[in-house]
Amino acid sequence: MKTTRRHLLKTAGLGAATMALAQGAGPSLGEEAGASLLAIDPEPRFDLSPYLYMQFMEPLGTTDSSVEAAWDHGRDCWREDVVEVTKELAPPLLRWGGAFSSYYRWKEAVGPRDRRVPMQNLVWGGMETNQVGTVEFLDFCRQVGAEPLMSVNFESDGCKAWMATPKGKVQTAGPDEAAEWVDYCNNPKSAARIAHGLKEPCPIRLWQIGNETSYHGDGFGVEVAAAKTLAFAKAMRKVDPTIALIGWGDSGWANRMIELTSGQLQYVAFHHMYTPGGDESPLAGNEYRKDPARTWQCLMEAWKPHEARIRAMRDLTAGTGVPLALTECHFAVPGPHRNAVLTTWAAGVSMARLLNVHTRHGDVLKIATAADFCGTRWTVNAVMIPVPYGEGKAFMMPVARVMSLYRAHVGEKALNVKGAPQDLDVTASRRGSRVFLHVVNTHRTRSVEARLVVEGMTIRSGEAFEIACEPEFEVWSGVADAMAPKRRALPNAGPWTFPPASVSALELEVAGPV
Repeated sequence: MKTTRRHLLKTAGLGAATMALAQGAGPSLGEEAGASLLAIDPEPRFDLSPYLYMQFMEPLGTTDSSVEAAWDHGRDCWREDVVEVTKELAPPLLRWGGAFSSYYRWKEAVGPRDRRVPMQNLVWGGMETNQVGTVEFLDFCRQVGAEPLMSVNFESDGCKAWMATPKGKVQTAGPDEAAEWVDYCNNPKSAARIAHGLKEPCPIRLWQIGNETSYHGDGFGVEVAAAKTLAFAKAMRKVDPTIALIGWGDSGWANRMIELTSGQLQYVAFHHMYTPGGDESPLAGNEYRKDPARTWQCLMEAWKPHEARIRAMRDLTAGTGVPLALTECHFAVPGPHRNAVLTTWAAGVSMARLLNVHTRHGDVLKIATAADFCGTRWTVNAVMIPVPYGEGKAFMMPVARVMSLYRAHVGEKALNVKGAPQDLDVTASRRGSRVFLHVVNTHRTRSVEARLVVEGMTIRSGEAFEIACEPEFEVWSGVADAMAPKRRALPNAGPWTFPPASVSALELEVAGPV
């Protein structure tokens, strides 16, 4: 792992940086027109969902070995290092499924281990042992404090290639199998679960029907998909009417899907995997190493197509009252292992901007992620798992560092940022008397000073939690983690300095009338 002289000087000297903690009511924008103010309106705007920092686990076969590598087959348990790093990441929600769910037969992965049926992974290659199934996934969620989200086999999403293996084994499943899954997990009297020695239910509240259903040319159209979604919803709700359901709404389907499912859906899902910079991206292959300034500029602009994507979904669902679920999202940059540029801190700063976009749209966006969850080599993962076992502990990628930072320091209500210095990307939230800021310094080489004002209120105390690293720094192990956040007290005098290429979470204790 590389540590540059600039990074050492920066991390050693950050304690000298300061920020004004407004005394009394604090100045208004008009009273200090010449100052670089970061002004917050403390009036709550809308509720923020904790699910904006979810993670997504999918068995990826020979491609990435995400689940098989995280499971200790010798002891029939999860690797301790994966559990520990996930506790630090603290995802509020973990999703099981993805394309894998389109040919997954859940009954083959429950019950006695010696009777479980291995399955061919039709998308990602190889065979899955099915030693990790429903119960094991739910145990992992319990250990790390995450709520589970399960994706059901939605008649293989209409994709004929996934309905059976090349050897003729049927892999598609309909509403009855999904309903039986709900019964196995949620019904206190489930005969199947009790027969497997599990007397207590392992309830799952959130279920997704359909994964990228509109992306298959030979699959369902929206009318057929909506009718089938309605059938799945009714069958699953007959078992447990309290569950919340997510239907597929991408590719212009959202409004029609909501209309035809007659109030059965609590969310509509869409995905966004894209290449910053498009076909001429400077990030492809090893190009990103040749011109750091150009790479930085491309990554700092990557939020724009993402926000446009969310705005398009907002427009489609306007007036329906059904919120959005971005259940898969990450950069898809050409190159080995989804491209090593995503190991750089520059990519972490870029991802922070995406998370700020999610917050700004948090009135309708209620479930979202910015990464796949874990694996052995894909740099789109939040957590990397060294293999062979014993070759080092699982560690966070830059996107995970930012997600963990934001997740640990965020409020329940979104606030309006009324003004901020140039180069700062800021979102704000509140929980009671505590105000939280997520601040990205988008300038690669220059620090930015700001004087903080929470309008009409006194800031009694505050702390900053900051990641400030060399943009070109690449993380390849968990040793001497340069991307670990640093904690700083906010003193009572002088403007606070946000270092170049930094991501900060500020917590402020406020008092006074709103």
